[in-house]
Amino acid sequence: MKVLVDTSIWSLALRRRGVLSEDEKVSVSALIDLIDDARVVMIGPIRQELLSGISSMSQFNDLKEHLQSFEDLPLYREYYERAADFFNICRRSGVQGSHIDFLICAVAVEADLQIYTSDRDFIQYAKHLPIRLYGT
Repeated sequence: MKVLVDTSIWSLALRRRGVLSEDEKVSVSALIDLIDDARVVMIGPIRQELLSGISSMSQFNDLKEHLQSFEDLPLYREYYERAADFFNICRRSGVQGSHIDFLICAVAVEADLQIYTSDRDFIQYAKHLPIRLYGT
């Protein structure tokens, strides 16, 4: 099964400074395995998040070049409508989240993908939405 990798996991793998915890090392290793098995799925909003905020133009260009190895899954109107529905479902249950998070959930459901994330908000979303989290 293909896996939609969230920004939180990519950020661990791309971290330039600091020491990773054992859990973080396991997460990065799992990402490498997914890449080696050609199971990683990318969407434009995650690509944008990864590229945003990089002050060095050379680092920006290097990362952009590396990420070009991953084609973006096309996003359709139905994905955005499902994301809005998911936002409303969670809000009615008292669960807050970002529009991008709910788009990730919608894409995963519509395209039959698992979500790989270290963002604990997705555990809350999974209580109300039919998403599948990778590695849980």
